[in-house]
Amino acid sequence: MDAVLANRLRSVLTALGIIFGVAAVISMLAIGNGAQQEILDQIKLVGVNNIVITPVVEQFEEAVSEEQQAQAEKKRFSSGLTLLDVRSMEKLLGDQIKFVSPEIVVDTYVLREGLRRSAKVVGVENSYFDISQFGLTEGSYFNSFQLEKGEAVCIIGSAIRAKFFPQEDPIGKLIKVGPHWLKVQGVLEERFISEKSIESLGIRDYNLDIYAPVNTVLLRYKNRALITQANIQNANSNNPQQGSNNYHQLDRITIQVNDSEHLNPVADVTSRLLERRHNESIDYAVSIPELLLKQQQRTRDIFNLVLGAIAGISLVVGGIGIMNIMLASVLERIKEIGLRLAIGAKKADIIWQFLLEAVMISISGGVLGVILGIILATVVSSFAEIPTIVSVSSVILSFGVAASVGLVFGIAPARRAASQNPISSLRYE
Repeated sequence: MDAVLANRLRSVLTALGIIFGVAAVISMLAIGNGAQQEILDQIKLVGVNNIVITPVVEQFEEAVSEEQQAQAEKKRFSSGLTLLDVRSMEKLLGDQIKFVSPEIVVDTYVLREGLRRSAKVVGVENSYFDISQFGLTEGSYFNSFQLEKGEAVCIIGSAIRAKFFPQEDPIGKLIKVGPHWLKVQGVLEERFISEKSIESLGIRDYNLDIYAPVNTVLLRYKNRALITQANIQNANSNNPQQGSNNYHQLDRITIQVNDSEHLNPVADVTSRLLERRHNESIDYAVSIPELLLKQQQRTRDIFNLVLGAIAGISLVVGGIGIMNIMLASVLERIKEIGLRLAIGAKKADIIWQFLLEAVMISISGGVLGVILGIILATVVSSFAEIPTIVSVSSVILSFGVAASVGLVFGIAPARRAASQNPISSLRYE
């Protein structure tokens, strides 16, 4: 300690490589852990072992040529995604799946006691709550009679409860959702969803939704599968209005598979089933969010591995710096070494002296590097809006590597110091 403190500037310069190396390792691992946790949270939001089927909504514009009109007329007829597709999936896939969940989303408003806000009424079955792992804080799920007959009941999100029922029990109360009054049957437990997840995954804030039986939404709100007068007029028109031609009854179908190994085979069977039912018209998209997110996670892991390797190289460079400075220190302290050997010090004592000096410098640099690494991770999280997680294992790993670097790169200077001839060392100038 006396030798290290006697040369403070040299000791600090020696430790700089270790300080920045450890800080780089901790901050890089913190960014990697944050990215991994974000992916896991997204997988939890979209569900595990899920296959998602969404409609492809045709965007049409005013026809500009007879050729385009002829191509539109030749297009095969498709009824779009319907509840009949869901029942066919349940029958065909059988034991390979846990649940099939249809979903219809209708933009509307909520009104109660003078309070009004925009919201979405979502037509679902009870399988939706199982797939999404939604629990209830109050009330109960829909029963079979309500699902079959399309009863005017609903389950509300936690944010809807907080706004419209702040001081009372909502169960059994009526709330006006669009033009219809629905009886509140349950309240979903709150689920935190970051704005980044909402944007990247294209999901809604579930806490602001109102859930009703799928038949309730089809009967009382919107059923795009029905042919209306507007559809007939539009079909007879030579120049249809610009907009979206959404004839799909459902906005989404989610299939939960028993085993992740069956995701691709089930997705393939589902695609062929829909192709037959839709008269070979590919007006749907089949995706597996979990596999896409895992691929994204693998890409990030490779990127983090490269960053960690670069940070590790800086630790090695810091170790080489320790070795060089310690070798220079041996030359500066030859007389001190010769005096210690002359008064009875053994070679092992000299080795331990210089070895412990190197380890002490590297450990001190490791401590400062840990502090700097945590500060860097916090700064990155605050300004770059990137989630970072400093784990205990990363701190222990980087600190252990720092101590090992001091030990390994301190051996050569220590052995050189111990090999000095005491008589020659005392005469050295």
